[in-house]
Amino acid sequence: MGMIEAAGARFGYDEAGNGPAVVLLHAGIADRRMWDRQFAALARHHRVIRYDRRGHGESVPVEGTVSHHHDLLAVMSALGVDRAALVGSSMGGAYALDAALAAPDRVESLALIGSGLSGHEWPEPMASDSREAMLAAVPVEDLKRYLDHTADHVDEAHVRAVAEANVRYLVVGPHRTPDAVDPRFYVQALEMCADVYRREWTEPKWTEDVPDTRHRLGEITAPTLVLIGLEDGSGLLELADRFTTEIPGARRLDLPDTGHLPPLERPAEVTEALQDWLRKPT
Repeated sequence: MGMIEAAGARFGYDEAGNGPAVVLLHAGIADRRMWDRQFAALARHHRVIRYDRRGHGESVPVEGTVSHHHDLLAVMSALGVDRAALVGSSMGGAYALDAALAAPDRVESLALIGSGLSGHEWPEPMASDSREAMLAAVPVEDLKRYLDHTADHVDEAHVRAVAEANVRYLVVGPHRTPDAVDPRFYVQALEMCADVYRREWTEPKWTEDVPDTRHRLGEITAPTLVLIGLEDGSGLLELADRFTTEIPGARRLDLPDTGHLPPLERPAEVTEALQDWLRKPT
């Protein structure tokens, strides 16, 4: 574990191995720990880098306006990486796409795992289901104060409740119950998600500079793998369909009985798929 300075910030990061560079980009409800299994396995034949985005894991508290894909490219530059394969989970996938559009010469290939999309608005019923889960976990007035950063105190029970609501809906999946997944995986996902909300509600408020990538998927030139768990939220399944259809030459891999974080829930299958993809991405 270490720290890297880039784009005026300090990021927690790890790197290992030699060979073509691969950067692992974590989900918004997680941190770089979600890649433990893939990090070690891919480092046998690649230079593998993973880092915590601002506001996550060991990275310094964030202030002002943030552009996550600019941070990504800055981290690569700080580490002397001119070009890399980008593997992104959830919003990590969205930032990988943004980087591929902003600097196509620096992106060797893309692997999008349950990926989000910058500028995308989540459709119903996914948006309403997510709102209802949050409001069921925390009283609306408390939640508003947390989001506005006007609360005098953040109740740890509320942090855990919101994390559990998110993990149950996204990570487990809207059509499964927690007993359908390995309890060790569930606990790890819950711990990372709680860390995200704890930091979000207690650290300085910040804003994100979000590009609108929705209508630019046809401009992606990097070979792209689309990987999706079939128990993921409906909006994410729809995005996987869009990526497969609109990104030129995109390949698709579906994982049955898998929710929003396949690298944690199905580590062996995801590692094998990534190893195969990185060997011959076209």
